[in-house]
Amino acid sequence: MSQITESKLQEIDVLTLKRWLDNGETLLIDVREPAEYASEHIPGARLMPLSAFDASKLQHLSDQQIVLQCQSGKRSAQAAQKMVAAGFDQVAHLQGGLPTWKAAGYVTEVNKNAPISMFRQVQIVAGSLVFFGTILGVWASPWFLLLSGFVGAGLVFAGVTNTCAMALLLAKLPYNQPAVHKGDMIL
Repeated sequence: MSQITESKLQEIDVLTLKRWLDNGETLLIDVREPAEYASEHIPGARLMPLSAFDASKLQHLSDQQIVLQCQSGKRSAQAAQKMVAAGFDQVAHLQGGLPTWKAAGYVTEVNKNAPISMFRQVQIVAGSLVFFGTILGVWASPWFLLLSGFVGAGLVFAGVTNTCAMALLLAKLPYNQPAVHKGDMIL
C-alpha cells in the first residue's frame, strides 16, 4: 500500500465509532453480505456488500464521514481502498469489525430467523461430502473416495487463496437471499 493510500485510510476503534454514531457524525456502511447483515448488524448501519461495492454510489455522500465495517476488518479495508482509488479524501473503517463492537458491550440488531452463517454452511456441506464419500468408498466403490479427496483439495485451496467456491455457490441459494429492507441498503 502506498504512503498516500495509508494516509487516507483511517482505522478507528469502537469507542470512536460509538461516539461518532451517538453524535450523528457518521454514516456506517456494513460491507458484509446480505445474509450476514440480516443475521446481525450494528443499529443504523447501511448495507453495501463488498461483492457489489461501488464507491461511485457513495460520491453524493462525500460530505459525510463514512465508516466501513465488516466481520473482521479485512473486507472493510478492501472497500476503503476502493473508495480511496475512487477519489475519497478520507475513509475510515472499524478495527476488528463486528466482534470488537460486541466485545465492547454495544448492542446489535439480531434476527433469529436469518440463515446460519456461511462458514457453518460450508462446514456442514464439506463435512457431509467427505463423510458420505468415505462411507460410499468403503461400501460401494473405492471411486467415491475421490469425492473426499476433491473436497479436501478444495478446502486447502480455499485456505491458501482466501476464497471459497463452495461459499460462493451456497450464497446463491434462495434461503441465503434474505429480505433486506431497501432503507438498509445503499443503492
